Amino acid sequence: MRLFIAIRFSDDIRKGLISTMHDLKKKNVGGNYSPADNLHLTLAFIGETQNADGVKKAMESVPFTPFMLTLTDMGNFGDILWVGAKGGQKLKAYVKALRDSLDQAGIKYDRKKFEPHITLVRKASNVHPQGVIVPKKEMMVRKISLMKSEAKNGKMVYTEIFHIGG
Repeated sequence: MRLFIAIRFSDDIRKGLISTMHDLKKKNVGGNYSPADNLHLTLAFIGETQNADGVKKAMESVPFTPFMLTLTDMGNFGDILWVGAKGGQKLKAYVKALRDSLDQAGIKYDRKKFEPHITLVRKASNVHPQGVIVPKKEMMVRKISLMKSEAKNGKMVYTEIFHIGG
């Protein structure tokens, strides 16, 4: 099973991200756009594992307090276009504690430095589009989700299989 731990978005933030993707398309930015239902902020990418219960236990062992998340500006990693997100010290501390808990449980995950971002376009034809506005949207993060990723009919489908908070 392919898993990742993420923040799922409110309708308001999702609409803001969709609006940004429409702006990118109007600027003739080609590439593989993320489906609206798949927009999320990854906190830890686990990848293939048969130990979903271990991941759940690691998540449960980390204290969680709701915090504000705010969309920031656009950026890129190579040909991937993304929108940044800020969650202040609470987000950073939570991700550190979550990754420490995964380490203690012996669960492998992608150890790239945590850079809060939401992927909008992969294989983008233009990674520096001019005049694209990222709406100033924010939400209270009240839950953290364990997501399963699977290919269905040639598309990636993300399904929440567990969460903490509410």
